[in-house]
Amino acid sequence: MMPAAHSRYLAEHIPGAKYVELPGDDHLPFMGDADALVDEVQEFLTGTREHVEPDRVLATVLFADIVGSTERAAQLGDHRWRELLEGYYDLARRELTRFRGREIDTAGDGFFASFDGPARGIRCAAAIAAGVRPLGIEVRAGLHTGECEVIGEKIGGIAVHIGARVAGLAKPGEVLVSNTVKDLVAGSGIRFEERGAHTLKGVPGEWRLFAVAPAA
Repeated sequence: MMPAAHSRYLAEHIPGAKYVELPGDDHLPFMGDADALVDEVQEFLTGTREHVEPDRVLATVLFADIVGSTERAAQLGDHRWRELLEGYYDLARRELTRFRGREIDTAGDGFFASFDGPARGIRCAAAIAAGVRPLGIEVRAGLHTGECEVIGEKIGGIAVHIGARVAGLAKPGEVLVSNTVKDLVAGSGIRFEERGAHTLKGVPGEWRLFAVAPAA
């Protein structure tokens, strides 16, 4: 109905005009991405466009997965492995509810959860690690606390990447935390064993990591 050539003609014949073509299926602003259109108009008229700060929250992130899952799945076969996974996830979700955690995502044999308090996150991870042993499996878990970007129902950002990297360095049955988490739970009665300084892939600097003592 409205060829882009018409708009180009107007832009060429109005002194000082600027022609901008945006992706989309309709030229009516209320039928498409109105924000993108308004941003272009605002920048043209004022020289700047409003910067919207992304929604961020402080959270403790927990990552956990089953140690040696590929080998165990091969030993058990698909049916028994699926039953084992269901038992593992059922236990993990019960502990998440108990410690007021929120499940963010699951993938294969791993899960990703968040907490509004690091001590509850640690105790949840320790409870899961202890609870799965009767199932004949071990998990490794890692936690970090930091500002996370809210992305719909999920969270993301560098704090989430750090949590995942910390979990990847945990030993079988171990709950590993960043120095940030350790400092935040001072006075909680949770004890730690130092695991030294580590470089986390894709994350600047060195990070001191600590394993949660079994008494936790």
